Amino acid sequence: MRTRRTMTVSLPPAMIKHVERVRKVENRTRSELVREALRTYFSQAFPVVTPSAGDLAAIRRGRAEIRRGDYLSLHQLRHDLDAPPRKTRKKTA
Repeated sequence: MRTRRTMTVSLPPAMIKHVERVRKVENRTRSELVREALRTYFSQAFPVVTPSAGDLAAIRRGRAEIRRGDYLSLHQLRHDLDAPPRKTRKKTA
């Protein structure tokens, strides 16, 4: 059974020239170069985050609050944030 599958990708001519230059300088195959580029992209665009014990506890508390109905809708939150600021009073002695 094959461990890899073939994928066809179209690139503009300038990018192909750049790929060829880099691959020759690094003595790699096109496939190796593209795999490394995709690994780098995935690790930066979609980092794997492991939550801490405190994070998991906060998530559990938040989910419990939602089950109890103890939350604001987005509309309510926006309304509260858009409320005009309260007037300040003068300090009294």
